[in-house]
Amino acid sequence: MNRILVVDDEPYLADLVATALRYEGFETATAPSGAAAIAATGTFDPDLIVLDVMLPDLLGTEVCRRIRASGSEVPVVFLTALDATEDKIGGLTVGGDDYVTKPFSLEELIARVRAVLRRTTRAGHDSGTLTFADLVLDDDAHEVRRGGVLIDLTPTEFELLRFLLVNSGKVMSKGRILDHVWKYDFGGNDGVVQTYISYLRRKVDFRGPPLIHTVPRVGYVLRLPRED
Repeated sequence: MNRILVVDDEPYLADLVATALRYEGFETATAPSGAAAIAATGTFDPDLIVLDVMLPDLLGTEVCRRIRASGSEVPVVFLTALDATEDKIGGLTVGGDDYVTKPFSLEELIARVRAVLRRTTRAGHDSGTLTFADLVLDDDAHEVRRGGVLIDLTPTEFELLRFLLVNSGKVMSKGRILDHVWKYDFGGNDGVVQTYISYLRRKVDFRGPPLIHTVPRVGYVLRLPRED
């Protein structure tokens, strides 16, 4: 039984989400603040955290940053009323795995939770090493290096890069990426793909030549730059 920590300073909303998750077979706990969430990460040992961005003591992004700094890789799904792309990217850059914008349906949130759990517990298959140019992804060690330099990726970023590597040279549409990486059981918002591609690019293409390319109105591809 997966354990889910729900962090929100609105007791009604926290209890509603926790109850819905328990109904779906999860073990749940709630926390009303950032400090309580950080403490519960150690005592409750969750398999995933549903984390509100706007908390009374700390921003959810800061909570996530501190959890990551402690060495925990527990997946985080942000709840945010902020709809700007830069705000969403801000959550992902500190190690978040997905986000749900308020107001949201419980069905969508539960689907997102299940999808994140599926892709972050993908152990025991498809292990090995994938390489392209000077980029190396080691499934067994769960490490990515470019030019020998270790790149720190969240589990979702790792899965996205892995999918691009497996299909290197092929243009992947947002819908196909969404189906294979996020594994949504519903018509998920493909805007999350653009957000993750943007941040993955910052990490992977920190040195030239750039490997992740956008094909306008089609999708994304991992390849070397084309000569004019």
